[in-house]
Amino acid sequence: MKQIAFALAFTLVAPAAWAADKLPLSQISNYLNNMKTVQTTFTQVNDDGSLSTGKLWLQRPGKMRFEYDPPNSAVVLARAGTVMIFDPKSNQPPEQYPLKRTPLSLVLARNVNLNQANMVVGHDFDGTATVVTAQDPKNPESGRIELMFTGEPIELRKWVIHDNAGSQTTVLLGPLNETGSVDQSLFSNRKRSGSADR
Repeated sequence: MKQIAFALAFTLVAPAAWAADKLPLSQISNYLNNMKTVQTTFTQVNDDGSLSTGKLWLQRPGKMRFEYDPPNSAVVLARAGTVMIFDPKSNQPPEQYPLKRTPLSLVLARNVNLNQANMVVGHDFDGTATVVTAQDPKNPESGRIELMFTGEPIELRKWVIHDNAGSQTTVLLGPLNETGSVDQSLFSNRKRSGSADR
């Protein structure tokens, strides 16, 4: 279940042109702040090379739900400042973490400002995409997020989370579906099983 906890980072993938130049941090911040409600699928690449798939719902600020496909069938829920991991194979209560202790909090924040002091520790252009490496300046020990953006229009294509133990997890998602609303029961800690429309 540790790997699932570290998968609290995601990639929003949609058709997009490659960036022609490095995107400014202010433009990336505006893009993230304008992202409100998202539904998509994901493929997670774990640090040991194993793969998991599932479905993701995101509602900014502060809410997210990962549903993992069988045989895993776990649910990861972020809401009310807390991350909960429900393992259907366990009789134990869900694992819980403060959201602010995960790099995910940078993206789920009400106001994303990548120009904040000591937040961005890398801002590069690899010839096709802008790569931003960010951390919570108040909790740098919580790990780092590496994000890759293409441009015209701007799209977040790849998100890799690096934990403080040296492990990394990549999650690829797509196609990105922006919706006007999401069933709020999906973010209830009472809804521990798969969604009805899967």
